Amino acid sequence: MTHEMDERRPAGELEAAVMAVLWTADVPLTPNRVQRELGAGLARTTVTTILSRLYDKGVVGREREGRGYAYFPVQDAAGLTARRMHGELARDTDRETVLARFVAQLSADDEQVLRRLLEADAQ
Repeated sequence: MTHEMDERRPAGELEAAVMAVLWTADVPLTPNRVQRELGAGLARTTVTTILSRLYDKGVVGREREGRGYAYFPVQDAAGLTARRMHGELARDTDRETVLARFVAQLSADDEQVLRRLLEADAQ
């Protein structure tokens, strides 16, 4: 399965595409392998840069393979989204207001899920 990408896309989209490739792999992948999976639009150096940035952010791990590295995800998609949400919350000094507005904008179903999770955590 290839995920056609080109270098004109925003960095976040490129990172998401690289993560999608890593999540579908059963083994750590080299930048060359990730590039092949993404399709013809990205240079290997661009893929290597993206993987290095993801590693610096703690989103992927890596292991030695030859003279380079093979990369693997350290969190699933839900864990990565939760990490981003925590990051956004940490950027604001008025956490209570941010959380209040977040909760106010939840759908009724999501609010019920959140209540259930909070109640289970309290026990």
